[in-house]
Amino acid sequence: MTIKEAQEVVDNWIKTYGVRYFNELTNMAQLTEEVGEVARIIARRYGEQSEKESDKNKDLGDEMADVLWVLICLANQTGVDLEEALQKNLDKKTKRDNKRHLENEKLK
Repeated sequence: MTIKEAQEVVDNWIKTYGVRYFNELTNMAQLTEEVGEVARIIARRYGEQSEKESDKNKDLGDEMADVLWVLICLANQTGVDLEEALQKNLDKKTKRDNKRHLENEKLK
């Protein structure tokens, strides 16, 4: 599925099952909450904190998909074409950083 298709699928789901989009501020708060859930899993599973028993069965991919879902909702309701925005962002990074990381001694 392309990013553009994902935006259409989410929009159709919202219109069919979700009644309407939550407002942008509610979705921003929701995005923050979902990112926090991803951070908790990564911190406990891959970081130095011990993983609680209740966290061991959490699906990292599902939590990342929740982040993507809310991000797509925000893009849809603010008129952002994420596919276009990502391509512009990649172009910017390539132009700006095309030698920066290759020449970074810390990465060698």
